[in-house]
Amino acid sequence: MKLGIIGGSGLNELLGMTETREEFPETPYGRPSAPLQTGKYGGCELIFLSRHGKGHTIQPHEINYKANIAAMKMLGVTHILSISAVGSLRKKIRPRDVVIVDQYFDRSKQPPQDQTFFGDGIVGHITFADPVCPELSALAADALEKAIKDSDDPRRRVFRSGTYVNMAGPAFSTRAESRFYRAMGFSVIGMTNLTEAKLAREAEICYATAAFVTDFDCWHESKEPVTLEMILGHMAANKDLSCKLVQIAAQEFSKLPRKCACPHAMASAVVTDPACIPPETREKCSLIFGKYLK
Repeated sequence: MKLGIIGGSGLNELLGMTETREEFPETPYGRPSAPLQTGKYGGCELIFLSRHGKGHTIQPHEINYKANIAAMKMLGVTHILSISAVGSLRKKIRPRDVVIVDQYFDRSKQPPQDQTFFGDGIVGHITFADPVCPELSALAADALEKAIKDSDDPRRRVFRSGTYVNMAGPAFSTRAESRFYRAMGFSVIGMTNLTEAKLAREAEICYATAAFVTDFDCWHESKEPVTLEMILGHMAANKDLSCKLVQIAAQEFSKLPRKCACPHAMASAVVTDPACIPPETREKCSLIFGKYLK
């Protein structure tokens, strides 16, 4: 097993890794957002990718999600933990709390062809009712609780479930949108994770989201409207906890059982007759679907 970390806003590098090196693979879907940094935390090999690129140059709708997930797959990653900045849609979930997401709702407006490895002559449908890996999510929650207990800010809390609504961006929500998402019972709002989760499932990679809260979005009228300055302040505070989360998760990773369904997600997903798949599509998809196209 190999652990991959995708860092979002506020986390463009992992501090404390040893034996580091960079790899920048060319995937069948293009180049990933940035070179992938490989290294070790306490003997555990892991791979880190900055979702928005070096220097945060890539907007959410510009991210080549397929290349990012394919690059992780090429380097042997079996589990991906996403570290993401989000806004809170619930009064009880405060800035600097963390939500371990267990559901997503799509408001991304991402083109369907960018959310799947299927297409160009190969049709398939994955099961996505439970979109995250329960084992990896539990590991992340346990690691976070330990990290917070050892931190100088024990008021932070970990929520072990919650729905992440994936908006389009890059602008933040209007008050009407924010109130609508609240009325629907969603927990947090972000701009990136749903597409990653879908593609990771097709690639049979376990996926989980640790959503670090930076603000109350704009529904909370007793608070100031969301500003970039506000978010950056909370991001800075969240960065240390993010790195501590990864350190502890890496220490416990080797003990993680892999009894989940993620490694077999594609077993009955492909519906196209392999004989009818165009050769160029077969070659392009071999990394993801290869063992199911024989």
